[in-house]
Amino acid sequence: MKDKYLILAINTGSTSTKVSAYENENAVFSASIKHSTEELNRFQSVWDQYDYRKNSVIGAVVNNGLKLNDFDIIACRGGNIKPVKGGIYEVTTKMLEDMKSGKYGIHPTNVGNLVAYDIGQENKIPVVTIDPPVTDELCDYARFSGIPQISRQSSFHALNQKATARKVAAKLQRAYEELNMIVVHMGGGISVGAHEKGLVIDVNNALDGDGPFSPERAGTLPNAALIKMCFSGEYDKTQMLKLMTGKGGLVAYLGTTDALEIEARIQNGDKYAEDVYMAMAYQVVKEIGSMAAVLGGKVDAIAFTGSLAYSKRLMDFIKPRVSFIAPIYEVPGENEMEALAAGALRYITGKEQPRIYE
Repeated sequence: MKDKYLILAINTGSTSTKVSAYENENAVFSASIKHSTEELNRFQSVWDQYDYRKNSVIGAVVNNGLKLNDFDIIACRGGNIKPVKGGIYEVTTKMLEDMKSGKYGIHPTNVGNLVAYDIGQENKIPVVTIDPPVTDELCDYARFSGIPQISRQSSFHALNQKATARKVAAKLQRAYEELNMIVVHMGGGISVGAHEKGLVIDVNNALDGDGPFSPERAGTLPNAALIKMCFSGEYDKTQMLKLMTGKGGLVAYLGTTDALEIEARIQNGDKYAEDVYMAMAYQVVKEIGSMAAVLGGKVDAIAFTGSLAYSKRLMDFIKPRVSFIAPIYEVPGENEMEALAAGALRYITGKEQPRIYE
């Protein structure tokens, strides 16, 4: 077994392609290639972006003085597949078929998985994905919504949440699977998960905008008022869905998703901006409290991650209101590329066995 492994991490987002190389846990380079709306509008579907995205990945590698066959393994962010337990999965043709079908959703991460798979095939490199966004470990009680026709779904920042939980566990010198934690990811969307002995037994569906409102998601809304709005005749289905995720939350109230801009407005005396910003934090506090109850009050740690965890103003509001539950740990930032590399390293060194995608 080698002492050092070169890992290629790929994350194709809506407006960027992120490419990083790691030697074990150490970053060799990190590139984020931005894609303008004009560039992306040339393509009819995400699958039409294949060559464009693949060239972005290859370009990033070559521009940093490496070759594709230098790598020992590739890790890509998970795509739209059927719900699975968290863990490491080898990217397979079955997985890609499910992504191409569109029945589980459409996102640029799907084409990123195909790019990673093909590069792996061409260079005889294993390709894995770690803790995909569709990670589903909900307990049975968490699936009930209150209406039989609607079942609660698990869709959240699983990759960063689980990576953050493992980091905190390491600080505590304990295994993730031994601990109960509440992990809070605060970014464009906000997810709050109850981690019980290595499983996320309850979490808000951040993809669809449930839970606390966030920079661009509406959060859980008053039911009757929402239904009346849907049937008011003022909005069609597409508009309503966009209000839930994309044009809800901070951007709906304040016209921006930029937390730094909002904090500058607050600093200059904008009381309304402050009320909205703190209301978001207030809803995060409530969600943390509910997850503490799910865990029966037996919580070893509360961990905060995501870009908004850098905000002292938000954290100063949240921490005093939840510190009675458990010790607080701050691991700010998205950390997705690092999490992909860490998972790939666990796989290639045999520390974690892959799950099988059926």
